[in-house]
This record gives sequence, structure tokens and C-alpha cells, in this order.
Amino acid sequence: MKPVSTAEPSTEPKLERAAGGQQPASGAASLPVVTGRDADSQPAEDELQGALAADPPLAPTEEFLAELADHSQRLETACPQQILAWAVERFAPKFSMATAFGPEGMTIIHMLSEIAPETPIFNLETGYQFKETLQLREAVKQRYGIEVEFKYPQQTVQQYEAANGGPVYKTDPNRCCFDRKLRVLKEAARGLHAWASAIRRDQSEDRAKAPIVGWDKKFQLVKISPLANWTKKEVWSLISKHEIPYNPLHDQGYPSVGCWPCTRANSLGEDERAGRWSGFQKTECGLHD
Repeated sequence: MKPVSTAEPSTEPKLERAAGGQQPASGAASLPVVTGRDADSQPAEDELQGALAADPPLAPTEEFLAELADHSQRLETACPQQILAWAVERFAPKFSMATAFGPEGMTIIHMLSEIAPETPIFNLETGYQFKETLQLREAVKQRYGIEVEFKYPQQTVQQYEAANGGPVYKTDPNRCCFDRKLRVLKEAARGLHAWASAIRRDQSEDRAKAPIVGWDKKFQLVKISPLANWTKKEVWSLISKHEIPYNPLHDQGYPSVGCWPCTRANSLGEDERAGRWSGFQKTECGLHD
């Protein structure tokens, strides 16, 4: 499949690495270091940003950010396959995908198997995932020949709960997500230039304004959302048409599946992500907010 042409290669601004305490390469002395911090960041954000201190993150110029916005606008009318093909051409081999094996993620994996099956794909294995979710790793390998890599936290569930006097998710799910997801993803993002996200704008208010292509300040790379403009119906239509493997929990009232302690089945008429962190003022694990 031919990728969408959105800019002449010779005119694309290049990314430079920000060297801590040193001037960037010649001709890029004004490069800002993007830290991904806002004025109201929580203290834990300091640790997120410090995790890459030994491997300085990419620091885009203002020109590069403008280029991303231009690509995003141009790709608004492109199909997901065209968006992925552009992403692969622009960023591979430093383009990757993190997946929780949701229906959207499985759809993107199916597309990548046809466009760029060599794309590295990984899953954040928190230790709290449903067995049905974990079994999809083998299903992907059998169907597409793609081996999804598990990325693990430093501590096992047993070690983590012993060190914290019990399950942290019961009292502080934000911290649990930070420790067992965000820290792991921050490490996994080292050396990457871009990653694919499986979010859809119609999933929740938090995701309604997600761009097709944008700068992910938290993880300091380019975030590409090929399904941003798709609906739930379109996702499931493709799954049905191509018999794409999916989590059987979706047939049991779980439209969105995360870790088992913080996921419940939805009731009729509830928001698609209502079953996540039910009882807490929380709708995202922190990867996409």
C-alpha cells in the first residue's frame, strides 16, 4: 500500500537529541528540550521525566511540531491503513506500538501484519491482566507470526503488594497505574521516535480531541492514532470481516478491558469506559491523558 504523501522528504525538519548540559549539534543551538511537564504536574511526574536522564529524549524544534500538526490535518481524511503506512515510512525502524489487546489494538495489529509486520509491538504486563487478555499474545503469534513482547515492572505482584502492605489498587489506583504501567512504558519508550495508539475519539470526553499525529509530551515521542476517527461499529465490522482474534470478555459485557481488579462489566447504556476504575474519579491509566 502506498503511503499518503504529505511533505517532500528533503524539506522535513530533522529531530535532534538534546544533550544534557551541552549545546545541540551545529545549526540547532536553539533546540528546546521538551520535558513534558505542566505547571500543575504531580510530584510523580518528576520521576517520569528523570527516568530518561541517562538517555536524553528527542527534542523537536517548533518547526517539527508545526510539521506534525500539518501531517495530522492532512491525514484527517486518510484511512487507518494509509496513516500507518505513512508512520512506518516516516519513523521506522524507531516506530512501535504498545497494545492492551483491545479490539482497536487487535485491529491495528491486523493492519500492521499487512503493511509492516516487522514493527515491534509490546504489552505492559502489570501482573494483574485477565488470563483471556494474556492468551491473545499466542493468538497473535499463531495468526500473524508476530510475537508481542511483554514488558514487566521491576517487582512482581507479590513483591509489590508485600512492599506496600497490600494491593495498592484498592486505595490508590493512580499510583498503581504509575508504578506498573507508566514507569514501564517510560523505559520502553527509550530510543523510539514514534508509537501507535489505538484510541478512538468517540470513546470518551478525554479522548475526543486526540490528534491523528501529535507530540506526546509525557513520553517524549510522536503519538499516532490511526483509529481516532473510527467508530466502535467500524472496528467490529473489520474484526468480523477478517475474523480478527479478540478478547472473549467483550462478549461478556466488557467493552473496555484493563487489569482485572479495576475492570467490571458495563451496565446497559453506560459509557464505553465506565467499567474501568469504577468508584474512583478516574477514566485513564495515565498513558493517554
